[in-house]
Amino acid sequence: MDRRKVVCSGIAVLDRNYDLAALPFRPGKVIARGYREVGGGMAATAAVAISRLGGEVVWCGRLGRDAVGETLLAMLRRHGVDTRGATVTEGARSPTSGILVDAEGERILAVFSGERLPEDAPLDPAWLNGAGAVLGDPRWITGAERLFAAAAARGIPRVLDAEISPEGVLARLVPQADHVVFSEHGLASFAGTAEPEAGLARVAPGLGAVAAVTLGARGSLWWLGGRIVAVPAPGIAARDTTGCGDVFHGAFALRLAEGADVLDAARFATATAALKAMNGEGWDGMPDRAAVAAMLARMP
Repeated sequence: MDRRKVVCSGIAVLDRNYDLAALPFRPGKVIARGYREVGGGMAATAAVAISRLGGEVVWCGRLGRDAVGETLLAMLRRHGVDTRGATVTEGARSPTSGILVDAEGERILAVFSGERLPEDAPLDPAWLNGAGAVLGDPRWITGAERLFAAAAARGIPRVLDAEISPEGVLARLVPQADHVVFSEHGLASFAGTAEPEAGLARVAPGLGAVAAVTLGARGSLWWLGGRIVAVPAPGIAARDTTGCGDVFHGAFALRLAEGADVLDAARFATATAALKAMNGEGWDGMPDRAAVAAMLARMP
């Protein structure tokens, strides 16, 4: 059955981007060539990518009843995301970040994850009705756990965006997912080695799940059938790599929901993330299905 609904649980962030000629190497003052405020955050960015790709998506997360929270909800809705899962709390502060982006699209992020956001915010299992996959990030631990438990009870694929997190968080969440896609830093922290191949080979056999690590311009590595399979990324001129990993996870979850196998979903996610890096522009730069199909046709 081809289902195109995904439920995403985790963080939404208002990104404040400063465009620089080059990233600073020492403390001091630099002059920005441009400034913009865009939507960000792991699960929220994944949700916007899913919507742009033609999927139905529900975002579950926590915001403060403040100007940042209002802005993020309006942005999500404008991009076609169902925000019924949002918990908005009086007296809490919504997440924000400051991002320095250089001329090559590389960046430095300083993320404020919010304040007084309730860990025990609700996540209704009924929101999963008709879903073909779920995606959780580690920025709202209880939300990811509830989402994965509800999905497991229904036999729905469970994707974890295994980004680097405070100690113990990934150890808690990884066993609850059946598709664990690490960032390079997340895998290094979890596996205890900075070498991606060695780290994946060390942890994947004991997970009982599909395991992978994303490597940016170097593509991704997947542990399948007891061996590592590489999925290369296309050569592109990146404008801004902010959020590309989140886009990858969202596109991957959508293709799983549609019934694709892992490698097909991985290639689709790779093409989508590459286009996002080329486009920049935050959530407004998400590629559509036609653009992804054209990119896939050029990939080996």
